[in-house]
Amino acid sequence: MAKVLARAEVDTETTWNLKDIFETREAWETELVAIQKDISTVTKYEGRLGEGADMLLACLLAKEELIGRLQRAAAYAHLHQSGDSINPENQMNAAKARDLRSLVNSALSFINSEIIALPDGAIDQYFKDQPDLESFGRSLRLLLQTRPHRLSAETEKVLASFSEILGAPYRIYERSKLADMTFPSTKNGRGEEMPLSFALYENKYVESPDTDLRRNSFKDFSSTLYQYRNTFAETYGTEVKRQVIESRLRGYDTVTDMLLMPQQVTAEMYHNILNILQKELAPHMRKYAALKKRVLQLDKMTFADLKAPLDPDFNPSISFQEAGDLIREALSIFGPEYGKIVSDAFDNRWVDYATNAGKRTGAFCLSIPGVHSYILISWTDSMRGAFTLAHEVGHAGHLMLADKYQRLTNARPSLYFIEAPSTMNELLLADHLLARSNEPRMRRWVIAQLLGTYYHNFVTHLLEGELQRRVYDLAMKNEPITAVKLCELKGDVLSSFWGADVVIDEDAKLTWMRQPHYYMTLYPYTYAAGLTASTAVAQLIREEGQPAVDRWLEVLKAGGSLSPLELMKLAGVDMSKPDPIRSAAAYVGSLIDELESLF
Repeated sequence: MAKVLARAEVDTETTWNLKDIFETREAWETELVAIQKDISTVTKYEGRLGEGADMLLACLLAKEELIGRLQRAAAYAHLHQSGDSINPENQMNAAKARDLRSLVNSALSFINSEIIALPDGAIDQYFKDQPDLESFGRSLRLLLQTRPHRLSAETEKVLASFSEILGAPYRIYERSKLADMTFPSTKNGRGEEMPLSFALYENKYVESPDTDLRRNSFKDFSSTLYQYRNTFAETYGTEVKRQVIESRLRGYDTVTDMLLMPQQVTAEMYHNILNILQKELAPHMRKYAALKKRVLQLDKMTFADLKAPLDPDFNPSISFQEAGDLIREALSIFGPEYGKIVSDAFDNRWVDYATNAGKRTGAFCLSIPGVHSYILISWTDSMRGAFTLAHEVGHAGHLMLADKYQRLTNARPSLYFIEAPSTMNELLLADHLLARSNEPRMRRWVIAQLLGTYYHNFVTHLLEGELQRRVYDLAMKNEPITAVKLCELKGDVLSSFWGADVVIDEDAKLTWMRQPHYYMTLYPYTYAAGLTASTAVAQLIREEGQPAVDRWLEVLKAGGSLSPLELMKLAGVDMSKPDPIRSAAAYVGSLIDELESLF
């Protein structure tokens, strides 16, 4: 039986090169000390922001410089720990970076408090007095909108100083999952022992054509999750309670209102994504599940079978290098500037694709101001992995263009939009694959991969969002969030979506334990929002060609300088209305209809 490798045992070429951030750990340590010392470059303006526009501009410039350095230092520690959370040195250094972040956040909390305390109309006058201040205009106006919910300067400072403690639930969850949790071996259809880990299950076995391996690994994987259910429920319940308490302290009607405010979207837009997709997508996905059951001749359709390949004998593997070449080709439509980012990601070790014990699960892209993006993924030679990789490259291209064309303060867009550029790349990859072959078997295989994208965002993350919505509703009524309650809620969410023809057993009800997104405020539903937007823009690109591509590139370069609705309107889509959501659900239905006809 093959074992899960330790970090030190994997090929260095499959890991990322973090020397682009700091050449050595000693250089990183030196910068930590320097950042702490240089906090005074910002705090020297404390109590003086009412003196005029020039003073405010100087303070904001100094803050931006310090925050950029802090982000680079924190990223270095975070990436080391993400690659190997078992390593004690990585754990210690990550804690150092978090401590420094808390210290900086607390020291700089005076800025927002003093701006909020300025007399009505003062900021407008500042813009007239100092035109250069307008580059901070959007962030300042958004800040002023929070005025009714701001606490006293002293209280805000205390809360900022507690950021390390208040972020503990997420770290406890990640530490338990990655450093402490071990899994038994599992068995394939030939009775052979197979190693099991978070990454192996979620990135490989869940999509295995071997029904016995798929079901056995899910059962064995879930048996370990079950042992941690009460700890994870207490951890998540604490995170929710923290958010609820803060929303009440700040005078919001609901915790959802507080979490939506920084996303710059309305409650109607939030509920539209959850309500419309669940209602209109469910019939299509049930049809998809029935197709899999029939084609694969399964005795029953279980939750563990939902990602089974439809054509087990036609599932070409793809190496990491081959995937990189394929993604470069698919994204060449975006031109040389974007293309260089894509090439650099694969040529210069921006991607960590090793599979090792203690590595963070799933995939992510972290873009560092003044450096570049880094991507984490665990590679298993599957085409689904190629789509995930294209997704993360989408984040890299977007955020690096935004970093180039916007100042740091305006670089990052709303969470509501953040998944649109990434899912766009998955759609373009599918289009590229379909254009390369008209052979029916290849076409249905590519459509199945594309449906994997919609499953991930319109089902997995959408139903995470629905669970979140129900949890927050209970928390606002002061009802305890326990393991029993979370399993009950998750089971009901899954059963309501999939209907009676998919078996939702006790193991399926534990899936709330598998994703870290619950600790990232209202993040899960934004995957569906982003894919809804990218589906609409991808159709415009198919219809219009280069003009739609050019608009999209302008959107990427705009970063967070516009609201999510403004960004989408620039791309040619109105996300304030339900039409794009309904169209996206219908498009998924058309893919499933075509897939069915091909079988």
